Amino acid sequence: MRFYEESVKEFEEGVRENNPYKFRDSAEKAWNAVVQATNALLLKLSGKLPSSYWERRRMLRELERKLPEIERLMLRDRYGARERHLHEMVFYESVIDVEDVKYELEKVKAYLSDVGKVLGIEAQ
Repeated sequence: MRFYEESVKEFEEGVRENNPYKFRDSAEKAWNAVVQATNALLLKLSGKLPSSYWERRRMLRELERKLPEIERLMLRDRYGARERHLHEMVFYESVIDVEDVKYELEKVKAYLSDVGKVLGIEAQ
């Protein structure tokens, strides 16, 4: 949750300062929270740590085929959506829509909560 908390803090600073760099950094920290949570999930459920974004998507697909709970949560789709919106569009392409970043942060919080439930960790 640390990366997520930092992303929210960075977002709030961006709003106060009207600073696009803060929004970009917020998006990247939120994306990193998704990556770290996904790594923890994959390590626990498969015993392997992915080495790339592609490998994470592949491993999530395999888990969805094996575990109904993972399939029901649609973690692969959600992971890919956060990758596209936060990492690619906001951070790399600098497409900054403040309301969209805020919306994505809410999506990240929900993703982290669902991954935490699978891992048996209560969200803070």
